[in-house]
Amino acid sequence: MKLRNLLAIIVFAIAGCSPAPESTAAPNIARTVNQAPDALLAGEVMAVAYSGFREGQHPDRGDGAVNPSNDEILEDLEILVAHGFTLIRLYDSKENTQTTLELIEKHQLPVKVLLGMWLDAEISNHEGCPWLDAPIPDEKLAENTLENVAEVERGIELAKRYKDIVVAVNVGNEALVEWNDHMVPLEKVIAYVRQVKAAIDQPVTVADNYEWWIQDGAPLAAEVDFLGIHTYPAWEEKTIDEALPYTIENMEGVHAALPGKPVAILEAGWPSVAIEFGERASEAKQARHYRELQAWATDTNTTVFFFEAFDEPWKGNPDNPLGAEKHWGLFHVDRTPKLVLGEVSAASHD
Repeated sequence: MKLRNLLAIIVFAIAGCSPAPESTAAPNIARTVNQAPDALLAGEVMAVAYSGFREGQHPDRGDGAVNPSNDEILEDLEILVAHGFTLIRLYDSKENTQTTLELIEKHQLPVKVLLGMWLDAEISNHEGCPWLDAPIPDEKLAENTLENVAEVERGIELAKRYKDIVVAVNVGNEALVEWNDHMVPLEKVIAYVRQVKAAIDQPVTVADNYEWWIQDGAPLAAEVDFLGIHTYPAWEEKTIDEALPYTIENMEGVHAALPGKPVAILEAGWPSVAIEFGERASEAKQARHYRELQAWATDTNTTVFFFEAFDEPWKGNPDNPLGAEKHWGLFHVDRTPKLVLGEVSAASHD
């Protein structure tokens, strides 16, 4: 995730109820970025980023992962389908993703997938990343490079095996933007993209911050089938009144810098709780951002993956339960829906 305002990042690194409904009518803003209907992924406007880690679960942070069970993943998928979400984004091609794809196929769930291939650091960005305190050792970078090669190969195999479920493939997540902690050289990302495109039939993209695409994305844009954009007004200290206009400004900037390329928003969202954002975070504001994004995206034929499906307590500072990273879900970690889902019917995703 995250388009991070540097001040917000530093505060977050150091730090380690439903309000009364607000006005949710979308501002009357000229919608100038209009795409053809076939720019939509799987014909969907609103989709959702999915990671299934529950309380006490987490990915491998050096001592092994604690993964959700098959039954828990199946429950999540059924919850999402029941709320009208039939297009999800998965971030890697490892064990949980393989299980998710297997369950979709086995239970014939009406779910399509944007499949991810996670790329770890191949160069140390300790001088650019505010929370990377020391250089990444060369041996670790070499190990990551080998793992990235294996990850791309796994992703290719999954895209082929589940070709009726995987509608597109994303190679790398925020591995290029200047502040990340898992930097991969642009030429290597392009090489991975070319490898994937040569091996599969589905469209291929790369997910990164809108500003990176505008400033540095031209060489990569020439390689991918569509542009994968992240935009987070909340991380850039915008209010909810400013959120949609700012998102539109971001998207218009991408279209202007890289004309003629289809664009999808692969991450956008608003936290329901965040000590970093104070009163700017709430369930009512999250619901408003969702609805305004949905209206704009419908008008412009833009697929939006709302971040994210479920709250994830493992993220961020373990001593800061109110940290923003933990509270972007449309559902609480116990799988109860937040306010936004009381306002979004299944029919609105059709």
